[in-house]
Amino acid sequence: MQERAIRIRRMQVEDFDAVVGIDEKVLKSARPEYNELKFEKLFISREYLPTSLVAEDEDGTVGGFIMGELYMGGYGIAREGATLGSIGVDPDCQQRGIGEQLMNAFFDHLGDLGVQKVNTLVDRNDDQRMRL
Repeated sequence: MQERAIRIRRMQVEDFDAVVGIDEKVLKSARPEYNELKFEKLFISREYLPTSLVAEDEDGTVGGFIMGELYMGGYGIAREGATLGSIGVDPDCQQRGIGEQLMNAFFDHLGDLGVQKVNTLVDRNDDQRMRL
């Protein structure tokens, strides 16, 4: 991605290959089962509200993503807390503020849904992610 305008939008099932590709580039390893499970929750399960987003440039190329979950409680009542599962920005697109834009849009979206708390797990030895 060159320096072009970035648009943040809701993740779609068609984004699977782009998300998996970015995830593999960032982590330097594949985790197909994890990504399949996350996409199943996003697009098949009716127990979760859509919260995951992608960042794309003007030609529709996905340069980053953020995946989260907001479980619908009994009788369609959403829980107060959501989960941030993963965030990734293609290494070729880093240092452009895409991660920050994704995080801001994610938290804004959750706030609009009435979420008061977001949980995530971070390896305490991962200094870069601990700054989250």
